[in-house]
Amino acid sequence: MTDPAVHEITAAEEDSRQRLDMVLVRHLPHLSRSKIQSLVKSGRVTLRGEAIRNSEEVHSGDVFRVEEEVYKLPAGARAEDIPLSILHEDEDLIVINKPAGMVVHIGAGHDEGTLVNALLHHSSTLSTGSEEHRPGIVHRLDKETSGCIVVAKNDQTHAIISAQFADRQVKKTYLAIIRGRPRHAKGTIDLAIGRHPVQRQKMTPRRPPSGRDAVTDYELLATKDGWTLVACMPRTGRTHQIRVHLQSLGHPIAGDPLYGKRDNFERHLLHAWKLEFAHPRTGETLHCTAPLPADFGLVPLPVPKAVSRK
Repeated sequence: MTDPAVHEITAAEEDSRQRLDMVLVRHLPHLSRSKIQSLVKSGRVTLRGEAIRNSEEVHSGDVFRVEEEVYKLPAGARAEDIPLSILHEDEDLIVINKPAGMVVHIGAGHDEGTLVNALLHHSSTLSTGSEEHRPGIVHRLDKETSGCIVVAKNDQTHAIISAQFADRQVKKTYLAIIRGRPRHAKGTIDLAIGRHPVQRQKMTPRRPPSGRDAVTDYELLATKDGWTLVACMPRTGRTHQIRVHLQSLGHPIAGDPLYGKRDNFERHLLHAWKLEFAHPRTGETLHCTAPLPADFGLVPLPVPKAVSRK
């Protein structure tokens, strides 16, 4: 999958008596610390021709040879000229309004038409990511879910944004259409979920340790003709979290056959509307909003411009 790009790093006076991985992070800022540690462990970092350890103490004048893995297309993957709705793009990242029906990454049964195939055509640089078939992919959306998704162009950006997701620093607002109207106009669903013990494609409320903590704030925005538009602000990022949590209220998302009914809809009406996070290079808050797709208009409900957050 990879060809090496070789760097020669000469340790400066200020690098003396510091750990090797910390020194290399400063000299190779486009690589994350975890990526550098991985290169060291795999023997791709040498001193005088010998492999060394991440904890090795560096001395001024040491010359390290670093063989960086440069990304190439995953086996079997190909770039496809698929139009993308880009909400924001710079040298570090892309925020895309993913259409409903598009699979995010290559996998069994999905080797073409995915977001990854489109990204390979659009961008000459993508982060290597955590897995070979997911270049650039920091987080995922279900196939039928539309809206904001972040793509990293380099490993440093990938690591920083991934940490923001893990530390719950990313603010996510989803819009969903549900049948009926929940009792409370706003509230918090604190309900652990895990894999269904029999129907393995489903998630279900489960007590720890089988279930993992999952918390979603919600607010009802509009109701008409027996339908309700609801904003969901997940604090955690569990698989199918919003779908399971809304079902727990007795109001599954419209068009969701896994947790409710398909009815006459072609997909479940869930949209990743807004995303807010700190830009990995500048630290400034990046606000992205994905316009609602046409199928949300099948249920004529007004969409407020603002949603209160806790």
